Amino acid sequence: MTTSLTGVRQKIDDIYRQMIGLIARRGKYVKMAAKFKTTEAEVAAPDRVAIVIEKVKKIATESGADVVVVEQVYRKMITEFIELERRELKERY
Repeated sequence: MTTSLTGVRQKIDDIYRQMIGLIARRGKYVKMAAKFKTTEAEVAAPDRVAIVIEKVKKIATESGADVVVVEQVYRKMITEFIELERRELKERY
C-alpha cells in the first residue's frame, strides 16, 4: 500500500505509461481501420461513436469508474482519432 503523496503520484505515473501505450496501440488500429474508409461520413461514423460511448459507460459503471469522466475522456479521444483518420483520408485522396 502506498503511504505518501509521492508514492501515490508514482503509481499514477505508472498508470500514465500504461495508458499511453494503450492509446498508441489504439492509434495503430485506427490507422488500419482508416484504410477501409473512403468518405468523410465513414470517418465521422456518428452511429459507431454512439455505440462506443454507450459501451464504455457500461464498462465504467461495472468497473466502479466515474461514468462522466470516462465518457468525456472517450469523447475527446474519439474526436482526436477521427481527426487522425481525416488526415489519413486526405493524404490518400
